[in-house]
Amino acid sequence: MVKILPTVLLSTLAAWAGLVYSEPIPPYLYTRATLEEFIAAESQISITGVLANIGPDGSKAGGVSAGLVIASPSRSSPDYWYTWTRDSALTFKALVERFIEGDSSLQTTIDNYVSSQAKLQTVSNPSGSPDSGGLGEPKFNVDGTAFTGAWGRPQRDGPPLRATALTLYANWLIANGQQSKALSNVWPVIQKDLAYTVKYWNQTGYDLWEEVNGSSFFTIAATHRALVEGAALATALGQADGGYAAAAPQALCFAQSFWVNGYIDSNINVNDGRTGKDANSLISAIHTFDPAAECTDSTFQPCSSRALANHKAVVDSFRSIYTINSGIAQGKAVAVGRYAEDVYYNGNPWYLTTLAAAEQLYAAIYQWDKIGSLTVNSVNLAFFKDIVPSAAAGTYAKGSATYQTITSAVSAYADDFITVVQKYTPSSGALSEQFARSNGSPLSATDLTWSYAAFLTTVERRSGVVPPSWGESANNAVPSVCTAPPSCNSKTTFNVRVTTVPGEDIFVVGSLTQLANWSPADGIALSASKYTSSDHLWYVDIDLPAATAFNYKYIMKKNGQVTWESDPNRSFTTSSGCGSTSTTNDSWR
Repeated sequence: MVKILPTVLLSTLAAWAGLVYSEPIPPYLYTRATLEEFIAAESQISITGVLANIGPDGSKAGGVSAGLVIASPSRSSPDYWYTWTRDSALTFKALVERFIEGDSSLQTTIDNYVSSQAKLQTVSNPSGSPDSGGLGEPKFNVDGTAFTGAWGRPQRDGPPLRATALTLYANWLIANGQQSKALSNVWPVIQKDLAYTVKYWNQTGYDLWEEVNGSSFFTIAATHRALVEGAALATALGQADGGYAAAAPQALCFAQSFWVNGYIDSNINVNDGRTGKDANSLISAIHTFDPAAECTDSTFQPCSSRALANHKAVVDSFRSIYTINSGIAQGKAVAVGRYAEDVYYNGNPWYLTTLAAAEQLYAAIYQWDKIGSLTVNSVNLAFFKDIVPSAAAGTYAKGSATYQTITSAVSAYADDFITVVQKYTPSSGALSEQFARSNGSPLSATDLTWSYAAFLTTVERRSGVVPPSWGESANNAVPSVCTAPPSCNSKTTFNVRVTTVPGEDIFVVGSLTQLANWSPADGIALSASKYTSSDHLWYVDIDLPAATAFNYKYIMKKNGQVTWESDPNRSFTTSSGCGSTSTTNDSWR
């Protein structure tokens, strides 16, 4: 066992450098290595893996513009040779935290990221122009140009996530005598993202898995954090608050809507046919973790009763559906996927979601230790009884035997999730996106940047390394009444000319809630009251958000049968200004 760690490190680092190491890595090495040895080796592999995927100097990012992060070097089956706003923001959040902890070598890379994102914010794309929703575009080509293919758009988590990553950096700059740089270089990017967030947070969009068009818990949780810390940063820089402080509590108020039946329903306002038990919520808990917070239910802090009950619900949803989880007892860690109904690549565990289950628990332990106690109650009792069968309701002070028993059990449980990752990590240490539900072999995109970043943050929490506070303690009060932001609508008239016969009716559907989120069953009916033998006009007036880009199509219904007009989707941008008007003039395809 003593020789395993050097072998892993030397072999792996040599492989990354393109060198040849004389002693081959046995395929069972990671199974033989202790957990501590695996963590030490994989941590180095992970930071190397992240940096390899960042342009222009990353070893696997040749031709990628400076500061842009590729999701994966994979260019086919699947093609992830793009830069995603969300993935990049979460990756750089991890890198900025690492920089704050003392890795000064990362500053040039972070500065490149700031510059690259400033450029991306100016690129018009299918989600809109820079001022009409374009910041909600999920991904771009690796040269920073717009990706114009079909995709699930908009995705409203990117701007608040990017704002958070850059706010961490701006706060460091201020604390280290570089306020002018924070104001001139970083704040303009943050300000645009926060303006987008304030304007669009209460509108539906696609979730972080890019599949469900509704209201996503992850997006709302990220929104609340970004607005809270954005308001504080604006004050620190002497800048105007663009409505951030006012919108933050309303986003928090809306977040409470996702707590149903003892767990977080990760996607609401959509009929997706799922239970809602989704690793989306685990990732939310670790993103909004504040080391200075109490175990606050309203913000779903990692140690909160709600977050722990949800952890059990989500993890348990995978226990019986994967072959590799067979025979693992309740209360022991299992491989975790995105959601039980997943069919992407036949639905498998992911490295980053399994790591998220561990990271939440390490964060919870940190919070309990800082608070000085933990509380078992009716909401989280089932979680605790899984790992400590004798657990009973009560508050247990740090230093007590019960506190020690429970926190030791939670720590061991968290370690077990890393052990699952260890078991299914290939001997090279490379982390793909998924591992097979049947035998654990790596699947989908290779060298997934997000997988490596997730490993880094998980082991940092395990070692007690935590990010700066984002101000949760002063911003966790839920308003007594949730108030949606004032609407700013534009009346849009849809005109389409199509020849119909009695019994045939025309509807419009599209990518906005007001257009039924593409649901043909809920399509908006057009009127034929102006239809004549010489002008086959169907029309309808719909109030839509002003200055908003969207996609849409017309459908025909007859006797319960739906006929879609031919591809491609149509696109339109509503006029700017509250109370403005705009008109489409289309012909059925």
